[in-house]
Amino acid sequence: MMDFLMWFTKFENTKPVSLVIFFTMFCGVLIYLYGSKSRGQELEDYKNIPLDDDK
Repeated sequence: MMDFLMWFTKFENTKPVSLVIFFTMFCGVLIYLYGSKSRGQELEDYKNIPLDDDK
């Protein structure tokens, strides 16, 4: 078990792991944003919320 944890402490091993984690998160965000048309309409409605206070 300690060998597995020591594997993460080496910098050359953490770079590919972090790349996989961030790429997976990026793909998740893309799927969330473009996965449903109803969600897209909901997000379009939300885009003007910061400007509503200026009226």
